[in-house]
Amino acid sequence: QVQLVESGGGLVQAGDSLRLSCAASGRTFSTYAMSWFRQAPGKESEFVAGISRSGGNTDYTDSVKGRFTIARDNAKNTVYLHMNSLKPEDTAVYYCAARRGIIMIVRGSYDYWGQGTQVTVSS
Repeated sequence: QVQLVESGGGLVQAGDSLRLSCAASGRTFSTYAMSWFRQAPGKESEFVAGISRSGGNTDYTDSVKGRFTIARDNAKNTVYLHMNSLKPEDTAVYYCAARRGIIMIVRGSYDYWGQGTQVTVSS
């Protein structure tokens, strides 16, 4: 069992930066691929970024490439999402998720989810 707790969301202006954190419980964090998803009002959940168990591989949706960076610290059981040059269209609730195995972009592939953190970007 893994419990995930996100933090770091907030209200920012376009062009600003934020860092989201997701702290995981348990001693098996390094055995999970970790990803961030987001869901905007009235829209479906969207894969944002994923990172492999070791941190050696990452994947991003096209709309955030070059602006967002996912990273993890297995010693701290934490995954991060560094978000730069934020845009109003990045406004959403951001969720971290964990699964054993490789990064997947399909929401249903993940076993554990956090409660989400709101990111609002004003224009």
